[in-house]
Amino acid sequence: MKLQISGGTIYSSTGVLEGYSVLCEDGVITEISLGTAQREGYTYIDATGMIVGPGGIDMHVHGGGGRDFSEGTDEAFRTIITTHMRHGTTSLFPTLPSASREMIIRAAEVTTRLMREPSTPVLGLHLEGPYFNIKKCGGQWPEYIRLPEAEEYVPILDTYPCIRRWDAAPELPGACDFARECLRHGVVAGMGHTEADYDDVTRAREAGFSHATHFYNAMTGVHNVREFKHAGTIESVLLADDVTVELIADGIHVPPVILQLVHKVKGADNIALVTDALAATDAPTNEMFDKNTIIEDGVCKLADRSALAGSIATMDRLVNTMVNECHCSWSDVFQMSATTPARIMGVAERKGSIALGKDADIVLYTPDAELKTVIQAGAMVQR
Repeated sequence: MKLQISGGTIYSSTGVLEGYSVLCEDGVITEISLGTAQREGYTYIDATGMIVGPGGIDMHVHGGGGRDFSEGTDEAFRTIITTHMRHGTTSLFPTLPSASREMIIRAAEVTTRLMREPSTPVLGLHLEGPYFNIKKCGGQWPEYIRLPEAEEYVPILDTYPCIRRWDAAPELPGACDFARECLRHGVVAGMGHTEADYDDVTRAREAGFSHATHFYNAMTGVHNVREFKHAGTIESVLLADDVTVELIADGIHVPPVILQLVHKVKGADNIALVTDALAATDAPTNEMFDKNTIIEDGVCKLADRSALAGSIATMDRLVNTMVNECHCSWSDVFQMSATTPARIMGVAERKGSIALGKDADIVLYTPDAELKTVIQAGAMVQR
């Protein structure tokens, strides 16, 4: 398919362009040139008055459309992918919560198959757990939480190169050895569901932990030990220039004022916007995949209301929050929704920006952040 997107304000890798056209062929951006006259043989999209940017890359997403990646079936995966593509996610990393070894293997096998398909939006598997601090369980399944054991994770890493990210609580015994093994396999090691203090985070960084999972959620902040204050995970990560963070920017998991604070301290080039979406996201019914969770106040919660538990957010909602509630520039928003996630996950050579030779994953928003058009691999997504 040959596609031409003309006009609008185009946020490209070389800067903000007005009066230009982006031409795509066979799923790749082949030309970015001045002028908006329609080319013969191209499907023409008039983007006049629109904001044109790279499609969203969601590096932490559990489900949508009533299905969950934990099901480990092609059907569930495809339903979730279709659901999120309608909302501006053009690439994603299917995410499993703390799970059994068998569930991890099933998900890895489906991920491997889908990654082989032409123009696939599936870029790899993200394992959120099961090596977490039970005191920070949150919406995780507690029965699966356990300590990292090399006898389990090394064979999995050796067998399934589709695994691109694996999260753990860095204060656990054996967690630093786990991170070193992830680093050896080219897998991003994330810190999450943790009570790590400054010393723990320092050791974790030295071992290879480089990312903070759903920042500000399921981790400690400054706290007292008797009469003395101690830095928690949050302060330790804010101080660490070599640690990236992800934010569930639905305006609920992290309030807008805190989103603004993190943006000010870490900068857009160290922040990834993630949905952490569960099965109930854009689902035909409000029935929850996990019966221990409920939807209330526009968010997922544990049924006893003791903690938030994932989200029902979509990429366009994250973008809307950052534009309208946090007053971020469009350049920074696209950096956080696409460019930074691509760099963190090692796919920046073909994803994350509008540039010659990169995949034609493009979104069109109105200036007030209403999503209008989604293009994935050069093809229009049915919304």
